[in-house]
Amino acid sequence: MVNFEIDQLRAIMDKQAQIRNMSVIAHVDHGKSTLTDSLVAEAGIIAAASAGDQRFMDTREDEQERCITIKSTSISLYYKKTTDDGKSNEYLINLIDCPGHVDFSSEVTAALRVTDGALVVVDCVDGVCVQTETVLRQALSERIRPVLMINKLDRALSELQLSPEEAYMNFAKSIESVNVVIATYDDGGFGDPQVYPEKGTVAFGSGLHCWGFTLRKFAKMYSKKFGIEEEKLMKRFWGDSFFDAKNKKWVKENKGGLQRAFCQFVLDPIYQVFHSCMQNDKEKLYKILPLIGITLSNEEKNEQDKKLMKLVMKKWLPAADALLEMIVTHLPSPNVAQGYRYEHLYNGPLDDKYAQAVKSCDPNGPLMMYVSKMVPTSDKGRFFAFGRVFAGKVRTGMKSRIMGPNYEPGKKEDLYERKTIQRTVVMMGRYTEPVDDIPCGNVAGLVGVDQYIVKTGTLTNEECDDACPFKDMKYSVAPVVRVAVEPKNLADLPKLIDGMKRLSKSDPLVLCSYNEESGEKIIAGAGELHLEICLKDLRDDYCGGIELKISEPVVAFRETVVETGARDSLTKSPNKHNRLYMHAEPLPEELQDDIEKGKVTPQDDAKKRAKYLSDTYGWDQDVARKIWAFGPENSGPNIVVDATKAVQYLNEIKDSVSSGFQQAVAEGALCSEPVRGLRVNLTDAVLHTDSIHRGAGQIIPTAKKGFHAAQVLAGPRLLEPIFLVEIQCPDSVLGNVYSVMNKRRGTIDQAISRPGTPMYNVKAFLPVLESFNFTSYLRSETAGQAFPQCVFHHWQVVNGNPYEKDSKLREIVLGVRKRKGLKDEIPGIADLEDKL
Repeated sequence: MVNFEIDQLRAIMDKQAQIRNMSVIAHVDHGKSTLTDSLVAEAGIIAAASAGDQRFMDTREDEQERCITIKSTSISLYYKKTTDDGKSNEYLINLIDCPGHVDFSSEVTAALRVTDGALVVVDCVDGVCVQTETVLRQALSERIRPVLMINKLDRALSELQLSPEEAYMNFAKSIESVNVVIATYDDGGFGDPQVYPEKGTVAFGSGLHCWGFTLRKFAKMYSKKFGIEEEKLMKRFWGDSFFDAKNKKWVKENKGGLQRAFCQFVLDPIYQVFHSCMQNDKEKLYKILPLIGITLSNEEKNEQDKKLMKLVMKKWLPAADALLEMIVTHLPSPNVAQGYRYEHLYNGPLDDKYAQAVKSCDPNGPLMMYVSKMVPTSDKGRFFAFGRVFAGKVRTGMKSRIMGPNYEPGKKEDLYERKTIQRTVVMMGRYTEPVDDIPCGNVAGLVGVDQYIVKTGTLTNEECDDACPFKDMKYSVAPVVRVAVEPKNLADLPKLIDGMKRLSKSDPLVLCSYNEESGEKIIAGAGELHLEICLKDLRDDYCGGIELKISEPVVAFRETVVETGARDSLTKSPNKHNRLYMHAEPLPEELQDDIEKGKVTPQDDAKKRAKYLSDTYGWDQDVARKIWAFGPENSGPNIVVDATKAVQYLNEIKDSVSSGFQQAVAEGALCSEPVRGLRVNLTDAVLHTDSIHRGAGQIIPTAKKGFHAAQVLAGPRLLEPIFLVEIQCPDSVLGNVYSVMNKRRGTIDQAISRPGTPMYNVKAFLPVLESFNFTSYLRSETAGQAFPQCVFHHWQVVNGNPYEKDSKLREIVLGVRKRKGLKDEIPGIADLEDKL
């Protein structure tokens, strides 16, 4: 029975100190959804008996079939906590269960943006894996406070059969690995985010069997016996601390036969209960039960083995209590969290009224809401806009102003004014509950704005003309695997294009592009699994089941240059009255990363940016101040610099040259792929004195052709995307893994054995081009014992020269040109440059 009404929920929404927004994040298959079940059962939404098996948060059919989470799902839980002095506090916990698979890590980013705390789940057998590290890095970059759950303790007891001391070492190592990752990515802006068992920020337990504990639980049990306060006991229960029973005192060193306090007082009782249940030693069990304050009914006494163990452990150490206590005590409430998060969120001046309303989480301030993702409704093709209210209140029927991710203050593009919010709802897993309004500090679903928001957006009151939007999210993966889609029956084309628009709403990362010239319809995703799920959704949900022709997966390349141009290129305008001279050179790899991470942006102050470039990369200060544009889309890792001396009318063509640059780097000279790492210097220009002869129509095509000519002169190459593959496998199949990687042009980076187990963690680099069917091929070669995880890592230059016959690079370039319907020949300098 659900033990709360929607009105109770709405009442707590106003009490900010009693709200917690959190996401559950971890590596794939470490037990997030299973663990979340015990929290959902505690709120009475599902039966306690089915918790652990039901995976309530996996709402889609394919999630239940494949046993993985694909979309992050939000649910609001009401929880009453009784303190020791008999007072009871009510809490509202907005929980988001995230996927663990690396292909869906964009869902994790979207969930982290709207929450303030994260429950990080680590499997005690597998330890900290590659995806654990990725999600922790994302959480810390959004300034989200983590707490840790060491999960699957039942495996440590039954499968690995660790002794208490070995188990302690295992846990300590996992906790240390997590803290190392946290310390690496912590920006120091919000206290110490590391986790410590003795402070109660680490829980141990088993999600499947619904039991768990923090050290506080045992400190409570023993504090009367020892006559020591709970806080002091918790410190004694972790680390090098031993109880000398003879002399009745605590010692720091083991001076002969003493057992570590954690093993003696925490693990021993658990081991005894666990083993007496599993071995059906009921005599011993009935002696222990009164000591830990548990009574079994006659019916329950007849249970055997695992069922008995699950029953007893769940009654004695309920997982939900340990987790909820940890969440409520150690995760921040919205008004605390927004105080240190606002500067990373708001994209405008930090002293205006909107930033201050977000900082103080002010319900009476102007509405500031960020929509982080779109959730499909049961009505095909319509979406809830799901997001977080950071300031003010969002009400049913109110008029709002919607700013998309490309909106710039003062301009009109990507801006929708006076749009009505039809309903506000609370997301409850697979259901929604309508409410009148939702105040700040909470997550909300909105109905009726899905036609204006593509993936993300910022909502504010209709009269707030001077509000700036929130910063867009940075994803840790890139859509590098793409397929072309065609309908089998051409009459279905409009349905397909409509379906692609809806698909691009439904997933934060997927890219759907339609090229009207060549008629090519492309869908790009983060990996094979991501793409497979997107295509299934497209076919079944968004196109009404029409038949589709899907091409083999192809890889997104980038074009680049590898040497400084031998000379300047010259291009003339169509009317022959204007000449542009350009010269290309490569941008350093580190500078490309700086631009992508936002350290160097077009919005920076020119003087500060010039100082940074001259200090870090040795640029000439005068040249560095004359950066005209970044591209593509005004923000990519390519730069055009004005290196001219005393040219008349130059300012008048700046915009036209910049537009030409955007076009030239969006589709490069070799095979119309985006360009990366190109710096073009405009070295000279001869312009007509009459402005009518140097308009945009004359300059833009000239500039575009000039940039391409400069690129061809500077040793053009292709960059291919490279995956970082992390493979977990036993040592017996290491040789097979190596041979598979060699066949696929892969390079092994490192292979580390995991102490205490025969397992190895292998890190390797694999070109995305070779990664199709890699997973199934690797599993067939290693009899299913190796588990790979592929994450996009970096771009690498493909060897060879595109202008040499028989080079592999030429083959790839011609293949891409053929697919795009371009001419068969790669354009040379003679095709692009004009004669003097």
